[in-house]
Amino acid sequence: MRSRSLRFRLLLGLLAPVVLFILINSVSVYRQALAAATTAYDRTLLASAKTIGEQLDVDGYDQLASLRSTVPYSALEAFEADAQSRMYYRVSTTQGEMISGFAELPLWHGRLPAKPPYAALVDFYDAEFRGQPVRMAVLLQPVASARGLGMAVVQVAETLELREALARRLLVDMLWRQLLLVAVVASVTVFVVQQATRPVRRLGEAIAQRAPDDLSPIDAPDAPRELRPLVDATTAVMARLRGLLDHQKRFVRDAAHQLRTPLAVLKAQVQSAQRGDVPAAQALREIDATVDRATQLANQMLALAKIEQLRQRPELQQLDLAEMVRQVALDVSPLIADKALDFELDAIPAKVEAHAWMLLELSRNLLHNAIRHSPRGGLLSVHVTFDEPDGVILRVRDAGPGIGPELRQRLFAPFAAGDTARGSGLGLAICREIVQTLGGTIHLDNRTDADGRVTGLDARVRLQAANQTASD
Repeated sequence: MRSRSLRFRLLLGLLAPVVLFILINSVSVYRQALAAATTAYDRTLLASAKTIGEQLDVDGYDQLASLRSTVPYSALEAFEADAQSRMYYRVSTTQGEMISGFAELPLWHGRLPAKPPYAALVDFYDAEFRGQPVRMAVLLQPVASARGLGMAVVQVAETLELREALARRLLVDMLWRQLLLVAVVASVTVFVVQQATRPVRRLGEAIAQRAPDDLSPIDAPDAPRELRPLVDATTAVMARLRGLLDHQKRFVRDAAHQLRTPLAVLKAQVQSAQRGDVPAAQALREIDATVDRATQLANQMLALAKIEQLRQRPELQQLDLAEMVRQVALDVSPLIADKALDFELDAIPAKVEAHAWMLLELSRNLLHNAIRHSPRGGLLSVHVTFDEPDGVILRVRDAGPGIGPELRQRLFAPFAAGDTARGSGLGLAICREIVQTLGGTIHLDNRTDADGRVTGLDARVRLQAANQTASD
């Protein structure tokens, strides 16, 4: 299902309550107007009943009273409005004895209300007469004369044509006004919503008109305050995409450049062996060395790409750095033994938040570099300690020649190897990327003796300790 637009939601949210309120108000106003009209017409019925009651005469008293009516029906015609409705009456005693009027008019058997709406003994109700609905008024009229005193029941009925016509006219007039009000409110709402969503449309058009490779920050100074979080979030996403694309471009460029050389050398060595320029054993050794270098280069470039992939996954684990270092030291122990190094490992448990692969790759590259540059039989030590107040230190110390000032400026850059014959120049670049991803720092410092001579190199990595470790 297609999601509803923002304009539709705004219009629905604004118009729906307004229309609902207008409908409820219309019903209420209509009922009030109809009640007022009913009251007015009931007053006319009461006036008719009183007119009839004033024309009555009586002889005798109480049960012996004899009532007489001299009211002709033509006297009620004055109360019939424009011949749209008909009026009927009946006068009877309290015992139901017919005196005058329409005998078939249903006799009243009701009760007077506790609080009559008028200062009279009157009751109003709806009934049916001659197949038509009528409105009935019943008046208990005292009749007095010089010859007697009695009580008459005066019933006056009116058909509903005039009342229904008035009700329809009230309803139509009210509906027209309410529809006009709804139209005005809808027009104003549509205009306001259009104006309010115009910045959104302009922003969408500006982004749609961008070039496919344009990931520059979004410039929307006139964007409403409510859109700023969206603009800022979109700019942040585009910045991350720009970083990923730049990293991908660098990776492809570096891979094409760096792999071209070993592949060309390998091709030349194969051709030389085929021509017999060098002995077969020597050619195979040279080819093996070239393949090893190309393999190492490919693995390290893949490691750089994996770091960027893990950087987009913020979920980290609490891992023991000392345990990771011991695992790597065990893996490279054949290399340590091959060079007869005096190896020392001093690692206390220290947990950090990281990816396991990152800690293993960081330790492996630092140890490989230290082993490669250490002289045979030299000293190599690895230490994992705490650094106040909340840091963990990984220190790798070798007895190699150290690094010169000219190399220090570019040592962490990719393919800046100190020994190009044996390294690809990616090991320290991988270490720096891992440390930066984990929010730490890395430093390489030469160790010197009292005479200022370099006696080795210290690689120092500082990472943030995990929260639960900081209190141990």
